Amino acid sequence: MDLFSRSWAALRAAVAELPDDAFAEPSGCAGWLVRDLVCHLVIDAQDVLITLVTPAESEPTHDAVTYWKVSGTPPTGDDPLDALIVRLAAAYEDPALLKFHLDDVGSAAGRAAALADPALRVSTQDMVLTAGDYLSAYVLEWTLHHLDLIEHLPGVAGPPAECLARSRAMLEQIAGAAFPASWSDEDVLLVGTGRRAATDSESDVKIPIVLG
Repeated sequence: MDLFSRSWAALRAAVAELPDDAFAEPSGCAGWLVRDLVCHLVIDAQDVLITLVTPAESEPTHDAVTYWKVSGTPPTGDDPLDALIVRLAAAYEDPALLKFHLDDVGSAAGRAAALADPALRVSTQDMVLTAGDYLSAYVLEWTLHHLDLIEHLPGVAGPPAECLARSRAMLEQIAGAAFPASWSDEDVLLVGTGRRAATDSESDVKIPIVLG
């Protein structure tokens, strides 16, 4: 729960400090500009709010690791929902409006997460998880998207070190194998999810793992 709050607060703070022209830069998500990524974060924050008030009576079917779907096909940005995000982001026109919306909904999602009972069972995407596991899964979500945000914005602060480390550990659990200890946490996350091509020295590791 604490890492959820840290990762989410760091990501929102990074967005809040962006100059307007940064929103037109490409992000680390295929086919998305920074403004599209930030719009996606608004939708994610809404999903967190919805899920935390959607209790389930049945036993959990998934945890923070099995929440993630693994695919061998990297996203292209052509998915209908991805295309909708692009149109919605463009409709904001003024980056200040997008910043305000993320701060407004994002702050509410952060408060809801802090107040949630970790043992509460919640339902999302035909899965039942404890609120604690659901929020733990989002540490990986926020950390990956923080890396996406700064991909072409080198002056912007990155994710907290503890969130990078936790996300690496989760990715290794999802993969069922450890990445080389010599790799940094950031390299593991970028290469392991197909966000960056492996270098010659990294190419002997079976990658990428595309998460959905």
